[in-house]
Amino acid sequence: MEGKYIKRISANLQISEKQVVNTLELLGEGATIPFISRYRKERTGNLDEVQIEEIKSLQEKFTEIEKRRESILNAIEKTGKLTDELKAKIQKAQEMNELEDLYLPYKQKRKTRAVKAREKGLEPLSDIILKEQNIDIELKAESFLNDEVETVEEALQGARDIVAEKINEDVKARNRRKS
Repeated sequence: MEGKYIKRISANLQISEKQVVNTLELLGEGATIPFISRYRKERTGNLDEVQIEEIKSLQEKFTEIEKRRESILNAIEKTGKLTDELKAKIQKAQEMNELEDLYLPYKQKRKTRAVKAREKGLEPLSDIILKEQNIDIELKAESFLNDEVETVEEALQGARDIVAEKINEDVKARNRRKS
């Protein structure tokens, strides 16, 4: 058990670090929550079953977050897209949903309509749509027609799929949508 977890659990539950350490030691030795609360009060500082359960839960939660953090860092590292800035954000994240939000743009995707549209070379068209320039987009879409993209509507739909995915994966945009 790392010291940073002990401090976080202690602060979260507003109990002493010694109480957290002793409780986690007892749990690690295989003692049950009822046993600890009844027969080891001197070691836990009179913590009740609810507090002991909260300590156990938080320890499990923080351990799970740490495992996920390492997994995410390794996965992004393998793609070659891990920057120092991204690594710092991932290291700083305290909640699982924060980690998942940071990982989302790098996550291996199933073959979505946006992925298929990218494979057809429509990402530059989606970038033009995102810039919201005052141009005839249908005329611009004509330049993306080929064997795989046969109509202007197909090109525009593919570009819209890419735009939708980009917006969905943008943490700031998603947070604005939540509030």
